[in-house]
Amino acid sequence: MEGVSARERGIRTRPHPYTVTAVAAALRLDAEAVRALRRAAAGTGGGDRGGDGPILGNHYPETPQERRMSVRQTLLAILDQGACYGYQLRAEFDRRTGSTWPLNVGQIYNTLERLERDGLVARGAPDAQGHVYWRITDAGSSEVSRWLGAPVTRDQATRDELAIKLAVAATLPGVDVAEVIRRQRAASEDRLQRLRASRDAAQATGPEELARALVLDSMIFAAEAEVRWLDHAERELARHPQHAMELQLTTERPKRGRPSRAVAEGAPGAVLAPGV
Repeated sequence: MEGVSARERGIRTRPHPYTVTAVAAALRLDAEAVRALRRAAAGTGGGDRGGDGPILGNHYPETPQERRMSVRQTLLAILDQGACYGYQLRAEFDRRTGSTWPLNVGQIYNTLERLERDGLVARGAPDAQGHVYWRITDAGSSEVSRWLGAPVTRDQATRDELAIKLAVAATLPGVDVAEVIRRQRAASEDRLQRLRASRDAAQATGPEELARALVLDSMIFAAEAEVRWLDHAERELARHPQHAMELQLTTERPKRGRPSRAVAEGAPGAVLAPGV
């Protein structure tokens, strides 16, 4: 794997032309993982009938929200129960999260490589079926305990696309923000109904069903909060005339560089540093 960059492995967010064969060779995937990778490529428009097209079409669908999800720690927690090979880890992840956020096989192996680099897991030799089992190290077990014992912290700055979209739309001349909200509310309420229907059909009769129900409940509460926020945004915007919210492009030209220390401190008569 030395000399093979993340870009060459084709498992990050930027567009890439790498095929299943190329990625499988670079990651030294076992036979079962290669078959799963071919199915993933074919199922997302990336593969032809032979399943050897670019993985996941043109890009890897890794959003900021997905990046924040603790895939790394979750895989470690599973490995803390016993050694697993890559495709087995993917199946265990699905079982324990209600299959609500399926992982791509490439992401599994990419994460395992980083965990190995950090000394948290170790790979074994292939077995008779070609499966490469990964086991957790003592440092990895300590990381699992730390993760489970620590609260999840949220970023102060929002990266929610909907919140940013409405905030920007409210400042753009000629945009009917009320219509934007109406369309979004219709989509959000439709999603909420589908989530509730899925939850009603989910009978928590065992551990896997309970895991799925818990995740669905979280998604339902978030969807309900989104609809309430849209109602609130509509009321707030109705209080302001559209023209009062519009922002024209500023005529002020941002200056390059940083102001001098005197300017930053507000000293009288201070001048900008050279090149600013």
